[in-house]
Amino acid sequence: MPTTDIIAAIATPIGRGGIGVVRISGADLKPLSLAMLGRIPIQRHATLCAFQDDDGLTIDNGIALYFPGPHSYTGEDVLELQGHGGLEIMKLLLSRCLAVGARLARPGEFTLRAFLNNKIDLAQAESVSDIIDASSSAAARCAVRSLQGDFSAAILKLVDSVTGLRMIVEATLDFPEEETGLLHQSGLCAKLNEIKAQLECVLTSAKQGSLLREGGRVVLVGRPNVGKSSLMNRLAGDVISIVTEVPGTTRDTIRQEINLEGVSLQLIDTAGLRETHDPVEKIGIAHTLAAIENADLALLLMDVSSGAAPEDRAIVDSFPSGLPVIQVFNKIDIFGDEPHINSSKGEPEIYLSAKTGAGVDLLRQSVLEAIGWRANPAGEGLFMARRRHLLALLESHGHLEAAAEMVESETQLELLAEELRLSQRSLSSITGEFSSDALLGEIFSRFCIGK
Repeated sequence: MPTTDIIAAIATPIGRGGIGVVRISGADLKPLSLAMLGRIPIQRHATLCAFQDDDGLTIDNGIALYFPGPHSYTGEDVLELQGHGGLEIMKLLLSRCLAVGARLARPGEFTLRAFLNNKIDLAQAESVSDIIDASSSAAARCAVRSLQGDFSAAILKLVDSVTGLRMIVEATLDFPEEETGLLHQSGLCAKLNEIKAQLECVLTSAKQGSLLREGGRVVLVGRPNVGKSSLMNRLAGDVISIVTEVPGTTRDTIRQEINLEGVSLQLIDTAGLRETHDPVEKIGIAHTLAAIENADLALLLMDVSSGAAPEDRAIVDSFPSGLPVIQVFNKIDIFGDEPHINSSKGEPEIYLSAKTGAGVDLLRQSVLEAIGWRANPAGEGLFMARRRHLLALLESHGHLEAAAEMVESETQLELLAEELRLSQRSLSSITGEFSSDALLGEIFSRFCIGK
């Protein structure tokens, strides 16, 4: 993957602003700098310059920052031109960069070059995008810690531990006459269990960080007129869904983002589930069923005055296997009841009033517990993990489990060594030590241009 050519891109959001930045990176930016600025700026100093066109006329006046490689973000020469933040000025500056030898950077290419030049590992590179996309302060802090290398350090510690076990097994293979003594003297089984425990701790933190990054989809379902739209508005803190006494008012799915303890959740208000001949309502019900298929949690709303009916049980039976469900009994204000939780039947039952808000805080906490969140407002100790990180950790854990069974049953050492190798490989894929070009292309294509 060549990185010797010069790339350029607008690094600030498109639109009007006080300052706009064009970023340039390449193996040698001195000729480009002379062509555009008439000089080479002092290294790592803000230099006031006139940005010049081909005829020597001034495009804009601004600040130039020059970072010669390898002491730069990408590990190459980097030049940043900070001008006035107008769209046309930025386009003129970028066009001038392209005219004097640069090409337009692809999405994420600056960070890709930082990875390829060993300035950051792959997990840190991904955290750059996570910082930009963070939907809460907790998610942002968690992503910053990953960028600083906290997640990578935990992975590298695991890799080193697995490598130590591999050395013991490989040594035993090389000296078979010492096989039994060397394995037992090393305490291989105890060390293996210790590494498994450490990996499980990392996996738990990664799952929590994944919730901060990915959030969850919570679908509100139930028969018509049980208060789904009222609860949607109460949770969102705004009038999102129309509320009337007419059953079937909500004809389509309505979505709204909310934030609970730093976790971003997408609430989905749905059409009431019932038999109907209305063609429009039928379409809405079809959309409801599709939303349930993709949900992480379902809130089944029922009217407390009628309680759970056979129709409600039929709705639950239609849910995908394994979908967590919270049963919500609404309209307790009609009878003057107090909000409470009943967990005696396994699945939690929340008694509340969407109209007055009584009991809604109980529901919020139950929602967080149901999706697997543990109270951690600042995201301390969490890793901003992606799906591929979780899969790699689970794969590594599976290989360690297989290795543990082999140690206990004294299976062939070659197979034990292979399980340990595969475990190490899965862990190393997180930081990018073992990564295909296809994976890199997929990851960095999701970055914004200029980063």
